[in-house]
Amino acid sequence: MTRPRPRPRLRPKLRSGSLALLLVSLFALVPSALLAASRHSEGPDHVGFGNTITIDEGQSSGDIVCAFCTVRVRGNVSGDIVTFFGDVQVEPNRTVSGDSVVFGGNLGLGEQSSLGGDLVLFGGDLSQASTATVHGDRVLFTGGGWLLILLLPLLIPIGMVWLIVHLVRRQRYEFPAYPGGRF
Repeated sequence: MTRPRPRPRLRPKLRSGSLALLLVSLFALVPSALLAASRHSEGPDHVGFGNTITIDEGQSSGDIVCAFCTVRVRGNVSGDIVTFFGDVQVEPNRTVSGDSVVFGGNLGLGEQSSLGGDLVLFGGDLSQASTATVHGDRVLFTGGGWLLILLLPLLIPIGMVWLIVHLVRRQRYEFPAYPGGRF
């Protein structure tokens, strides 16, 4: 009885083109990771949903991201502020070093306050003191009408779903009989 020969183990061959691609990818990713680490903001980052984020006097913060809430800056923010359907209030003599994006909310800048980056305000109002400064570019779409235009395409499918649910429930509901069988 003869024994079957063992199968030779296959080793993947690393082609010279694959090795070059690996080295190029490595050299491309290392500088970008170092750049991201050097840009990191000072202080802890804050994320909120439906509550108030307050940076008190004497505190510093990194990036702040907030949905359906309010951000009150009484200290200094070294990162960016992004709010979605929330307000931002920067107290007098305070600085936000990064960019600020306010979608569907209001932005208030107190006396001598400063925004170091760009400002994007969509669907809200800007209340800026005369001595407050924005050092970057401004993109302002003030007023709530912009939100209605943006959300209008969503109202059509929502209305269609509501209509279908209403019609299905109406067909399944049995109306009670009146006493005596008369109307």
